[in-house]
Amino acid sequence: MLHIHIARRVIKGLAVVGLLGLSPQLLALQPDERCDHFTPEKRPFFGDLHVHTRYSLDASTQGTQTTPAEAYQFARGERIGVQPWNADGTAQRSLQLARPLDFAMVSDHAELIGEVEMCNNPDVSGHNSWQCRFYRAWPRGAFYLFNYMAAMRASHLGLCGEDGALCRDAALAPWQEMRDAAEAYNDRSSACAFTTFIGYEWTGVAPPTGGNLHRNVVFRSGEVPELPVSYIDTPGETLLWDALETGCNDSGSGCEALVIPHNSNLSAGQMFALQRPDGSPLDADYAAQRQRMEPLVEIMQHKGASECFYAPGVTRDELCAFEQLPRDNIARFNTPPKPDTGFLRDTWQQGLSQQEQLGVNPFRFGVIASTDTHLGAPGAVSESRFLGHGGDGVPALKAVPPGLPDKLEYNPGGLAVIWAEQNTRDALFDAMQRREAYGTSGPRIVSRLFAGFDLQPELCAAPDMATQGYAQGVPMGSELGPAPVGASLTLLLAAQQDAGVAAQPGLPLQKIQVVKGWLDATGERHEQVYDVAGDPEPQGSVDTRSCATAGTGHASLCTVWRDPDFDPAQRAFYYSRVIENPSCRWSQRLCVAGGVDCSRPETVGEGFEGCCAAEHRPVVQERAWSSPVWYQPATL
Repeated sequence: MLHIHIARRVIKGLAVVGLLGLSPQLLALQPDERCDHFTPEKRPFFGDLHVHTRYSLDASTQGTQTTPAEAYQFARGERIGVQPWNADGTAQRSLQLARPLDFAMVSDHAELIGEVEMCNNPDVSGHNSWQCRFYRAWPRGAFYLFNYMAAMRASHLGLCGEDGALCRDAALAPWQEMRDAAEAYNDRSSACAFTTFIGYEWTGVAPPTGGNLHRNVVFRSGEVPELPVSYIDTPGETLLWDALETGCNDSGSGCEALVIPHNSNLSAGQMFALQRPDGSPLDADYAAQRQRMEPLVEIMQHKGASECFYAPGVTRDELCAFEQLPRDNIARFNTPPKPDTGFLRDTWQQGLSQQEQLGVNPFRFGVIASTDTHLGAPGAVSESRFLGHGGDGVPALKAVPPGLPDKLEYNPGGLAVIWAEQNTRDALFDAMQRREAYGTSGPRIVSRLFAGFDLQPELCAAPDMATQGYAQGVPMGSELGPAPVGASLTLLLAAQQDAGVAAQPGLPLQKIQVVKGWLDATGERHEQVYDVAGDPEPQGSVDTRSCATAGTGHASLCTVWRDPDFDPAQRAFYYSRVIENPSCRWSQRLCVAGGVDCSRPETVGEGFEGCCAAEHRPVVQERAWSSPVWYQPATL
């Protein structure tokens, strides 16, 4: 039976590859074979796990026509049309990455795949329903109506039939197309040049706060459910985890999934609530299941950063102000952001408290970043070539120059970086499960962290630094402890600037910081930020009138840092933050290109009004955040 199963998989794979015009050699590599670049010490692979195409309602209703296959073509470095679109279906503008990604995943919304297909395909039953006529006549109105019903009411509209069967049937073809595209563009040759994952977004909003509950589901292999499990099917995170464990991870079919919560900065405190969806307190079973199913969270994307909150008098860490949004919920309810509404640093501290109470930390998350592009443009993170990302921002059809292509509060998004032996699904998925990953705000900064006891400064100069790091300590995302008697916790931290390309070189680094959170003997939570390598203040500068950069910085940084306040009896976590020299933000670059001088109102043309708005941020310091390491003291 096993041989029959393998034969069917090969035949299916060959058929898909032939359909999309790719070489059958892409299916040659077997899961247990090594890529040409295999290295036991691991290397960083850069990718994007949050990508929407024409099958997401919030992309389709604003004119995005990019297919899943085209999204993967773009990620591999091919030029595609992105937006806006002419009547004949051709794009007025196109885009191409300066450097291909190593991996990507199309993550269209599960909840409305069937409705989008039904309303766009005349051959599907329900195409002429009033809901689909409304969708085609007033796409922006349909954006709000359909999303409200699916994400806030966990319900289909009437076009799906009483039990939703019509929309489930309509979803089969686009879900198969997503799977086929991922299978076809996954490079299985020994070059392992590009890896794809099959996945989707589970999209819910918590009533009555309007808090974002969105999560991306990532599958290890081509063995996936017949249809994605949506928020309509499972209106709560525990219901989603149960469904994935029952129908996938524990099914014996070879299916395996993990879940990544995203942009928790807009969750109104609901993404990491301290009670179950039914209001009951968290328990050890909940904590253990969450730790199994959600090893990573998204720390940065198009809709802001979720590391930490900044407000004068609330925190002394001014770098927390980076890409902070002016609200705390995705529904745009009129509530100001608060320090405890989904920011990860506070959540990691709550996890230490929960572990003391439950014996298991439900919030032991590593981090990645991604774009959340709604143009089918994975990895389009350049500040100098930002076209907007659609979705909740400026609709793609309206993002036409001249002027700013998106709302000032949004940004080009970030990248997921995974430390793995090779660029294959198995190796990358394993690394995600063990949390050996980090996120950047866009640049391809290389960041590494090992934790141990009494690591020595000589490691920075060692040719086998990584080998010794694994032998003497643990990498980012791991647990460490308890400490030997008399030992101190030490971190080996290394970073390299983005190498860039000839036309767009990377910027030097300013510094590496360590962020520590811990519980004292009374259970009170504390945090501290340490500058551990580089320059406390920027030695580089940027002229916002021309966006030219100047000054000095560091191509690479490395240090072995000893925690001066280490107490072997205290639970703690540590993560690194690598800071780049200042540069012009995307909005300022376009303002300069548009000839805007805010002291001369006559230079502020239509579409450039945001250049002179009070909330405009002309300068950005890009960065990379590591996954934490957690120190666990001896159990009393």
